[in-house]
Amino acid sequence: MVSFSSELINGWIISLLWPLTRVLGVIATAPILSDRSTPTRIKLGFGIVLTLVIMPTIPEIPSFDIFSFQGLLILIQQMIIGLAMGFSVRLVFSAIGVAGQLIAMSMGLGFATFFDPQTRGQTTAISQFLTILVMLVFLSMDGHLLMISALANSFVTMPIVLEGGGISPMKVVAWGEAIFSTGVLLALPAVAALLITNMALGILTRTAPQLNLFGIGFPITLSIGFLVLALALQGMLMPMKKMATVSIEYMQEVAVPAVATQTDQINP
Repeated sequence: MVSFSSELINGWIISLLWPLTRVLGVIATAPILSDRSTPTRIKLGFGIVLTLVIMPTIPEIPSFDIFSFQGLLILIQQMIIGLAMGFSVRLVFSAIGVAGQLIAMSMGLGFATFFDPQTRGQTTAISQFLTILVMLVFLSMDGHLLMISALANSFVTMPIVLEGGGISPMKVVAWGEAIFSTGVLLALPAVAALLITNMALGILTRTAPQLNLFGIGFPITLSIGFLVLALALQGMLMPMKKMATVSIEYMQEVAVPAVATQTDQINP
């Protein structure tokens, strides 16, 4: 008769639960994987299958009681690591959304907002268009596969242990600053062109007060905005590819302990 001891069952649960926590943290925050239109049971099933595939490559996991204080700390640690890794990729999509928001506000399309099922909030049409575009670029580069590969490698670079360096919050903040500044630079050509258009309309109104600024201003700014966006779209593809590549690099760097990162900075 086959018998199972409590230590054996506890080891099985630990070997599945702790890696699954990190995987679900990435699924909860990473773009595409965290789409809210996808049912929760599908996400949970995908997380379990992905964890079972990654488990043979995971280094030895420390043996702690799952209901002990140390087990709870490791569980929280794995959740924070997974959330940070997924958030580092989402920064790129948020930066593109900021660029679309700036362009839409300059064009006068700030009122053209609709419900975004991914963020469960209001977004402009231009912002949603650019977000879908960068998502297609991300998928064409096999970004989803690279994201899963970085997740699997994270268990080697940052194994499941209670001791050791953790992630650096300031690193994630610095990435957010760099990514959002890139989003502003992407929107700069269209915003500059629309600013010159508005200045020209202001001068025209001063020289010919009988003209209806609201009657001719909106169609002109809207036409100029779409024209500049169409001309700049091809030039925006390369920065989008670069940002998609950088997002995977950020995800990999999150899984490097903060102690190792500090040593690399001291001794380049």
